Amino acid sequence: MNGLYALKPWFARRLTLLRRRLIRSDISPNSVTFAGLLCAGAAAASFAMVPAPWAVVPVVVFLTARLACANLDGSIARETEKQTRLGSLLNEIGDRAADLLVILGFLPHISLSLVLSALLASSAPSWISIAGAAAGVRRINGGPMGKTERCLVAAVAAASGWYAAAALVVIVGSVLTAGVRLFQVVVLCNRLDGESGRRGEGDREGGNGVGGSGRGGEGRDHDPLSGRL
Repeated sequence: MNGLYALKPWFARRLTLLRRRLIRSDISPNSVTFAGLLCAGAAAASFAMVPAPWAVVPVVVFLTARLACANLDGSIARETEKQTRLGSLLNEIGDRAADLLVILGFLPHISLSLVLSALLASSAPSWISIAGAAAGVRRINGGPMGKTERCLVAAVAAASGWYAAAALVVIVGSVLTAGVRLFQVVVLCNRLDGESGRRGEGDREGGNGVGGSGRGGEGRDHDPLSGRL
Protein backbone atom coordinates (compact mmCIF):
# COMPACT_ATOMS: atom_id res chain seq x y z
CA MET A 1 0.00 0.00 0.00
CA ASN A 2 2.36 2.73 -1.23
CA GLY A 3 -0.37 5.34 -1.69
CA LEU A 4 0.88 8.63 -3.10
CA TYR A 5 4.44 7.54 -2.31
CA ALA A 6 4.26 5.63 -5.60
CA LEU A 7 4.39 9.03 -7.35
CA LYS A 8 7.84 9.79 -5.88
CA PRO A 9 9.81 8.77 -9.03
CA TRP A 10 7.54 10.95 -11.17
CA PHE A 11 7.93 13.88 -8.76
CA ALA A 12 11.71 13.39 -8.67
CA ARG A 13 11.87 13.63 -12.47
CA ARG A 14 10.01 16.96 -12.34
CA LEU A 15 12.75 18.25 -10.02
CA THR A 16 15.68 17.27 -12.26
CA LEU A 17 16.48 20.78 -13.54
CA LEU A 18 16.21 22.28 -10.06
CA ARG A 19 18.41 19.53 -8.62
CA ARG A 20 21.10 20.15 -11.24
CA ARG A 21 21.00 23.89 -10.62
CA LEU A 22 21.37 23.39 -6.87
CA ILE A 23 24.30 21.05 -7.44
CA ARG A 24 26.00 23.57 -9.75
CA SER A 25 25.47 26.23 -7.09
CA ASP A 26 27.14 23.94 -4.52
CA ILE A 27 24.09 23.97 -2.24
CA SER A 28 24.59 21.39 0.51
CA PRO A 29 22.01 18.66 1.21
CA ASN A 30 21.76 19.87 4.81
CA SER A 31 20.80 23.34 3.60
CA VAL A 32 17.99 21.81 1.54
CA THR A 33 16.83 19.85 4.60
CA PHE A 34 16.69 23.09 6.61
CA ALA A 35 14.81 24.84 3.77
CA GLY A 36 12.22 22.06 3.87
CA LEU A 37 11.73 22.67 7.58
CA LEU A 38 11.20 26.40 6.93
CA CYS A 39 8.66 25.60 4.20
CA ALA A 40 6.74 23.35 6.59
CA GLY A 41 6.71 26.14 9.18
CA ALA A 42 5.45 28.63 6.58
CA ALA A 43 2.71 26.20 5.53
CA ALA A 44 1.66 25.73 9.17
CA ALA A 45 1.60 29.49 9.77
CA SER A 46 -0.49 30.05 6.65
CA PHE A 47 -2.85 27.26 7.68
CA ALA A 48 -3.22 28.72 11.17
CA MET A 49 -3.62 32.40 10.31
CA VAL A 50 -5.29 32.57 6.88
CA PRO A 51 -8.98 31.58 6.77
CA ALA A 52 -10.36 29.00 4.37
CA PRO A 53 -10.52 28.95 1.40
CA TRP A 54 -7.83 31.62 0.96
CA ALA A 55 -5.29 29.57 2.91
CA VAL A 56 -5.21 26.85 0.27
CA VAL A 57 -2.87 28.75 -2.09
CA PRO A 58 0.02 29.42 0.34
CA VAL A 59 -0.49 26.06 2.05
CA VAL A 60 -0.25 24.13 -1.22
CA VAL A 61 2.75 26.17 -2.39
CA PHE A 62 4.70 25.73 0.84
CA LEU A 63 3.79 22.06 1.28
CA THR A 64 4.83 21.31 -2.30
CA ALA A 65 8.13 23.05 -1.62
CA ARG A 66 8.49 21.04 1.62
CA LEU A 67 7.99 17.77 -0.28
CA ALA A 68 10.42 18.93 -2.97
CA CYS A 69 13.10 19.62 -0.35
CA ALA A 70 12.48 16.20 1.23
CA ASN A 71 13.19 14.66 -2.17
CA LEU A 72 16.07 16.90 -3.18
CA ASP A 73 18.26 16.64 -0.06
CA GLY A 74 18.73 12.90 -0.50
CA SER A 75 19.15 12.98 -4.28
CA ILE A 76 21.71 15.80 -4.05
CA ALA A 77 23.61 13.90 -1.35
CA ARG A 78 23.75 10.76 -3.49
CA GLU A 79 24.64 12.52 -6.74
CA THR A 80 27.42 14.58 -5.15
CA GLU A 81 28.60 11.69 -2.94
CA LYS A 82 28.03 13.80 0.17
CA GLN A 83 26.11 11.17 2.13
CA THR A 84 27.14 11.31 5.77
CA ARG A 85 25.82 9.91 9.02
CA LEU A 86 25.27 13.43 10.31
CA GLY A 87 23.31 14.24 7.16
CA SER A 88 21.19 11.15 7.69
CA LEU A 89 20.49 12.23 11.27
CA LEU A 90 19.59 15.77 10.23
CA ASN A 91 17.37 14.41 7.48
CA GLU A 92 15.38 12.27 9.93
CA ILE A 93 15.06 15.07 12.48
CA GLY A 94 14.06 17.55 9.78
CA ASP A 95 11.41 15.23 8.35
CA ARG A 96 9.86 14.48 11.73
CA ALA A 97 9.92 18.14 12.81
CA ALA A 98 8.36 19.26 9.51
CA ASP A 99 5.55 16.72 9.89
CA LEU A 100 4.80 17.95 13.41
CA LEU A 101 4.85 21.61 12.36
CA VAL A 102 2.18 20.99 9.73
CA ILE A 103 -0.09 19.34 12.31
CA LEU A 104 0.49 22.22 14.73
CA GLY A 105 -1.12 24.49 12.15
CA PHE A 106 -4.45 23.01 13.24
CA LEU A 107 -4.14 24.54 16.74
CA PRO A 108 -6.25 27.68 16.23
CA HIS A 109 -9.04 25.69 14.59
CA ILE A 110 -9.66 22.59 16.74
CA SER A 111 -9.25 21.42 20.33
CA LEU A 112 -5.83 20.87 21.84
CA SER A 113 -6.67 17.23 22.61
CA LEU A 114 -7.47 16.56 18.95
CA VAL A 115 -4.24 18.23 17.83
CA LEU A 116 -2.20 16.19 20.33
CA SER A 117 -3.91 13.00 19.14
CA ALA A 118 -3.07 13.87 15.54
CA LEU A 119 0.56 14.60 16.49
CA LEU A 120 0.92 11.26 18.25
CA ALA A 121 -0.83 9.25 15.56
CA SER A 122 1.02 10.86 12.66
CA SER A 123 4.36 10.07 14.33
CA ALA A 124 3.63 6.36 14.78
CA PRO A 125 4.27 5.22 11.16
CA SER A 126 7.71 6.88 11.17
CA TRP A 127 8.61 5.32 14.53
CA ILE A 128 7.81 1.88 13.17
CA SER A 129 9.78 2.44 9.95
CA ILE A 130 12.81 3.66 11.89
CA ALA A 131 12.55 0.73 14.31
CA GLY A 132 12.42 -1.68 11.38
CA ALA A 133 15.50 -0.09 9.81
CA ALA A 134 17.30 -0.38 13.16
CA ALA A 135 16.44 -4.09 13.15
CA GLY A 136 18.11 -4.44 9.77
CA VAL A 137 15.16 -4.56 7.37
CA ARG A 138 14.51 -2.19 4.50
CA ARG A 139 12.87 1.12 5.29
CA ILE A 140 9.08 0.94 4.92
CA ASN A 141 7.43 4.00 3.39
CA GLY A 142 4.13 4.90 1.81
CA GLY A 143 0.50 5.10 2.83
CA PRO A 144 -2.34 4.82 3.23
CA MET A 145 -1.52 7.92 5.34
CA GLY A 146 2.09 8.80 4.76
CA LYS A 147 3.75 12.20 4.58
CA THR A 148 2.31 13.05 1.16
CA GLU A 149 -1.22 12.06 2.14
CA ARG A 150 -1.02 14.20 5.29
CA CYS A 151 -0.02 17.18 3.14
CA LEU A 152 -2.98 16.50 0.86
CA VAL A 153 -5.39 16.35 3.82
CA ALA A 154 -4.00 19.66 5.13
CA ALA A 155 -4.53 21.24 1.71
CA VAL A 156 -8.14 20.02 1.59
CA ALA A 157 -8.75 21.40 5.08
CA ALA A 158 -7.22 24.75 4.09
CA ALA A 159 -9.60 24.92 1.13
CA SER A 160 -12.75 23.70 2.89
CA GLY A 161 -12.38 24.68 6.54
CA TRP A 162 -13.17 21.09 7.61
CA TYR A 163 -10.42 21.14 10.22
CA ALA A 164 -11.82 18.64 12.74
CA ALA A 165 -12.74 16.16 10.01
CA ALA A 166 -9.27 16.48 8.49
CA ALA A 167 -7.62 15.85 11.87
CA LEU A 168 -9.75 12.74 12.37
CA VAL A 169 -8.76 11.48 8.90
CA VAL A 170 -5.10 11.99 9.82
CA ILE A 171 -5.55 10.12 13.12
CA VAL A 172 -7.43 7.13 11.70
CA GLY A 173 -5.27 6.95 8.58
CA SER A 174 -2.03 7.18 10.56
CA VAL A 175 -3.08 4.42 12.96
CA LEU A 176 -3.98 2.22 9.99
CA THR A 177 -0.66 3.05 8.32
CA ALA A 178 1.25 2.22 11.50
CA GLY A 179 -0.51 -1.16 11.63
CA VAL A 180 0.28 -1.89 7.98
CA ARG A 181 3.93 -0.93 8.39
CA LEU A 182 4.26 -2.94 11.60
CA PHE A 183 2.91 -6.00 9.83
CA GLN A 184 5.40 -5.53 6.98
CA VAL A 185 8.30 -5.05 9.40
CA VAL A 186 7.35 -8.20 11.33
CA VAL A 187 7.17 -10.23 8.11
CA LEU A 188 10.58 -8.95 6.97
CA CYS A 189 12.16 -9.59 10.38
CA ASN A 190 10.82 -13.15 10.44
CA ARG A 191 12.14 -13.71 6.92
CA LEU A 192 15.61 -12.47 7.85
CA ASP A 193 15.58 -14.55 11.04
CA GLY A 194 14.63 -17.62 9.01
CA GLU A 195 17.41 -17.00 6.49
CA SER A 196 19.89 -16.45 9.31
CA GLY A 197 18.79 -19.71 10.95
CA ARG A 198 19.21 -21.64 7.71
CA ARG A 199 22.69 -20.22 7.20
CA GLY A 200 23.58 -21.23 10.76
CA GLU A 201 22.38 -24.79 10.17
CA GLY A 202 24.41 -24.94 6.97
CA ASP A 203 27.53 -23.75 8.79
CA ARG A 204 27.12 -26.39 11.50
CA GLU A 205 26.51 -29.15 8.97
CA GLY A 206 29.63 -28.07 7.11
CA GLY A 207 31.74 -28.26 10.26
CA ASN A 208 32.02 -24.52 10.74
CA GLY A 209 32.36 -23.93 14.45
CA VAL A 210 31.05 -20.38 14.22
CA GLY A 211 27.47 -21.55 13.78
CA GLY A 212 24.69 -19.08 13.09
CA SER A 213 25.67 -15.47 13.35
CA GLY A 214 22.36 -14.65 15.02
CA ARG A 215 21.32 -11.05 15.11
CA GLY A 216 24.71 -9.82 14.08
CA GLY A 217 24.00 -10.77 10.48
CA GLU A 218 20.60 -9.15 10.22
CA GLY A 219 21.87 -5.66 9.68
CA ARG A 220 24.14 -6.42 6.74
CA ASP A 221 21.62 -5.22 4.20
CA HIS A 222 20.93 -2.03 6.14
CA ASP A 223 22.74 1.05 4.90
CA PRO A 224 23.47 3.35 7.85
CA LEU A 225 23.10 6.29 5.48
CA SER A 226 19.72 5.18 4.16
CA GLY A 227 17.95 7.94 6.06
CA ARG A 228 18.84 10.17 3.12
CA LEU A 229 17.02 7.87 0.70
